[in-house]
This record gives sequence, C-alpha cells and structure tokens, in this order.
Amino acid sequence: MRVVSVNISEKKGTIKIPVDFIELTETGVANDAHAGKWHRQVSLLAKESNEKFALAAKREVAYGEFAENITTEGLVLYKTTPGDRLIIGETELEITQIGKKCHGDNCAIFREVGSCVMPKEGIFAKVIKGGTIQAGDEMIYIPQSA
Repeated sequence: MRVVSVNISEKKGTIKIPVDFIELTETGVANDAHAGKWHRQVSLLAKESNEKFALAAKREVAYGEFAENITTEGLVLYKTTPGDRLIIGETELEITQIGKKCHGDNCAIFREVGSCVMPKEGIFAKVIKGGTIQAGDEMIYIPQSA
C-alpha cells in the first residue's frame, strides 16, 4: 500500500493539482481550501477507484481531479471504517467518513462528466499526527478492531 499522488487546491469546488509533497497540520493539508477544524480535513481516493471511473467515463482522469488530497494504491479505501487509522511516513490519519453528498454543479468533474466517484468511494480523515507526505510513501492500514 502506498501513496501515488498528493494534491492541493486553493479554492473549494475546483480540482486539486498534484504537488511534490503536502504538509499535514492539526487542521489538515497546509495551503488547501478544505483545511479546517472539522472531520473532513483530508480526502483520499484509491487509484483503483480513479481507474474504474475513467474506464466508465471513457476518458483519462488525472490525480486530484476528484479533489482528493491523497491518491493511494493497494487498499480498498471505501471498505475501511470510521475510526480506522492510516500511517503514512511520520503522519497518522483517523478515518472519519466514507463517501459524501455529491456537490453536483459545484464540482468540476461532475459539471464535465455528469457523475463523480467521491460520493461512494472517496474517504475522509482527520490528522492525528502531522508531517510531510509525498508520492511513493508507504502506507500502513490499522483497523480499529486490531
């Protein structure tokens, strides 16, 4: 399990752009529009979910296009449970929500394609321990029942 892309956006409702690294703080991803003192500080989407959607949409979908902060590989994220933890490098995240209400016309990918994968397969987390994350970092999954 690993990170394949890290992404930020400065404005809500826009796609996120891949960057070299992200810095996690007590409010989420530094310099990201979705940071704050709430339960959806960090958004994650699996590369596998991205690829499945791209195939159905008959077009390539770039990392960050679903407004996810972290694109992962090797874990079925939407089958995790709130309370589970992810260790990525020196950071620790606690999963807080699976899926979300679709923003519809306020979402860049929805406006173009007419659907989105985040409502069913995206997950959200809050920062337990901050630090830096970059593509290639290994990810450890810790179920709350472990």
